[in-house]
Amino acid sequence: MADIVPFRGILYNQEKIDDYRNVVTPPYDVISPDDQKKYYDRHPANVIRLDLSKKNKSDTPEDNHNTRAAYHFNQWLKEGILVRDDKPAFYFTSTEFKVQGKSVVRYGMIAMVGLEPFEKGIILPHEKTFSKVKSERLELMKQCHANFSQIFSIYRDNKGILSILKAAVDGMEPLADIVDDKGDRHKLWRITDTSVNQQVSDTMKEKKLFIADGHHRYETALNYRNWISKNDPDFDASHPANYIMMYLCSMDDPGLVILPAHRMQIDVGKENLSGFRKKAQAYFDITPIPFSDKEKEKTESSFADLLKKNEANNAFGVFMKGCNEFLILVLKNGVMDKLFGNEIPNQLKTLDVTVLTRLIFMEILGFSQKRLDNEKLIAYSSNAQEALSSVESGRCDMAFIMNPAKMNNVREIASAGLIMPRKTTYFYPKAITGLVMNDLRPQSSKS
Repeated sequence: MADIVPFRGILYNQEKIDDYRNVVTPPYDVISPDDQKKYYDRHPANVIRLDLSKKNKSDTPEDNHNTRAAYHFNQWLKEGILVRDDKPAFYFTSTEFKVQGKSVVRYGMIAMVGLEPFEKGIILPHEKTFSKVKSERLELMKQCHANFSQIFSIYRDNKGILSILKAAVDGMEPLADIVDDKGDRHKLWRITDTSVNQQVSDTMKEKKLFIADGHHRYETALNYRNWISKNDPDFDASHPANYIMMYLCSMDDPGLVILPAHRMQIDVGKENLSGFRKKAQAYFDITPIPFSDKEKEKTESSFADLLKKNEANNAFGVFMKGCNEFLILVLKNGVMDKLFGNEIPNQLKTLDVTVLTRLIFMEILGFSQKRLDNEKLIAYSSNAQEALSSVESGRCDMAFIMNPAKMNNVREIASAGLIMPRKTTYFYPKAITGLVMNDLRPQSSKS
């Protein structure tokens, strides 16, 4: 049973912060070093100082980026820059954005959700995670005892929960109305009506939640709760560490968009580059698309169109360093069954990202699992042009251009208790960080 409850969120004090845009950011895992500096410079109370504080070469166990984040968090609470709401609330949001030139709106609810181990089947993952990232986020939580960003989860809305939330804020002025650096518009409302909130909590009890984005943070929250339970003699079922802040979105919302997660491989090796096409021919039908510098932009468009036309056929676009052609790879019939038989469950075997990981990366390129676990040797982007440019500039050796995963794949695989390879999905846009925060200390538990 999913335990989804309103909470007394911590928000920026609008008497001291007159423009929310100056203090919010995207989630930490999509912020580049240049962006980090940009947000640092934008405002002295930007949430970047909490969620992705700068590291210094002089850092020590007593003075480091995590201890500095804790200092800022506590200081901003004392100074009234951050203020905790008096009443428990659900925080309703809308995000207006554009995809392929079309305007789209996605709605979400920020709430506290009771932590559950994945094996209970109430909250389900769909992707693998990096262990190093989890250990780094755990140290931040140990110092700050707070959620600065929310887990992005999705659920089946066959009981009209979204309609209830929309009706609750109808005619209500939003607390915040922000246009971010990408031009996306974010609005935030506070719902404190106890009857509405009880109705939502009761209806959500029967739901399964699928983590769309934030697997690392969710697993870190489980580890944090375990750490608290061992180190706090007063820990019990009412301790706020039993909960995590989530952004909940209906799977049936037309604004729920999945973009592809293109892969850029680093340090592939000359032998792999020179021999890739010949090895791949045993498993794929390959269509080369040559280009000249003058016609590269036009050729990229043809390349993208051909990839999309083959989205039902395990198709990939490939661009290699030093080549003046794109490749479209379409998997031959029966290859995955012949190579992997019953080793890979059928729900996973037909996924593009499984074919890419097991067949292309491991079988053809000979990458070990250890290499695939090394986040320094692979980069991701939802923008095909950015992925291709990374090869052209020499920052990466190979770019693999993907078609997006489908929502039914996410639901079926998570429901079956299976895990997709890392970065199978890119739910766009990310849930913004800094609109609402949550304190995990007992003296600040939900009322």
